Amino acid sequence: MLAVASAAAAGGGPGARERILRAQAGDLASKARSASLDLYALDAHLASARQRLATLQTSETRLRNEQHLLAAQIAATRHTLAMSQRNLGANLRTLYEAGDPDPIAVILGAESLSDAVTTLDSLKRVADQSNRFVLASASAEQRLSHLREQLATRHARILAAVDAARRTTADLSSARAARLSFIAGLHAQQAMKTAQIQALEASVQRAQLKSQQLTAQTAASGPATTITGGVATAPPAPIPVASGGGRTLTVSATGYSLPGHTASGLPVGWGVVAVDPTVIPLGTRMTIPGYGEGVAADVGSGIRGAMIDLWFPTLGQAFAWGRRTVTITLH
Repeated sequence: MLAVASAAAAGGGPGARERILRAQAGDLASKARSASLDLYALDAHLASARQRLATLQTSETRLRNEQHLLAAQIAATRHTLAMSQRNLGANLRTLYEAGDPDPIAVILGAESLSDAVTTLDSLKRVADQSNRFVLASASAEQRLSHLREQLATRHARILAAVDAARRTTADLSSARAARLSFIAGLHAQQAMKTAQIQALEASVQRAQLKSQQLTAQTAASGPATTITGGVATAPPAPIPVASGGGRTLTVSATGYSLPGHTASGLPVGWGVVAVDPTVIPLGTRMTIPGYGEGVAADVGSGIRGAMIDLWFPTLGQAFAWGRRTVTITLH
């Protein structure tokens, strides 16, 4: 949009360029506001993503600690199992070395029935106790191993979530940095447009002062006379232009194409019209059939009386216009 506006303004007068610059500055301000809103949204998303990442990292640390604790419990359980198995083996070896504990032999070898029952109970209790230790230890190891698998699965999920949260946070941070850079660029363009507007306003003020000086100088040098039928006649007096309406004037209009600045100091461009300020005051706006809108902003030594020169961006356009008589409307 800005490029199109700039192209459109390339051939316009100072007023048109100022309007274009102000429109561009307004467009940049609108984009800056929109970008700022986007930045606020990004900041909110980024804060949420960072909070989620911190929560996931805390959960991952807690799970890792649980895994370490579980590993210690599994090691202790395995140690207990190994001790129980050794104790069971030792008890079985003792029973084997003592021979088969035949209940009849124990009863016959005992001094009393009470001693026989006590001996049988002790042998059975030792064997059962050793066996229970082995079974309990094996069951505990199995439960702890299953729990370790569950923790490992949860830990893997947490690590995947942490990785995704890190990527999201990095993407949002990158988008935020890009948005900040974009906003900074918009502000720089706004500053440049403001400087251009101020420079253009200063140029217009200088041009207005120069126009007043040129008008005064032209008026002081006296009106140029023309010879018609052997009789010297003076050009028409300056045409007053009312602000609420327009006056028409038939003039000889010539096309030209030259770079640079006008006599009033403004850069040449489409719509710049060179006039005789004693006929058409500098600063007068006009409508020219076949050309469009223009403003009296230049003078020339060869322009006297009802004559105007129209600026064209190319020599081909100026030659195509040539010189023609048109009736212009002054505003």
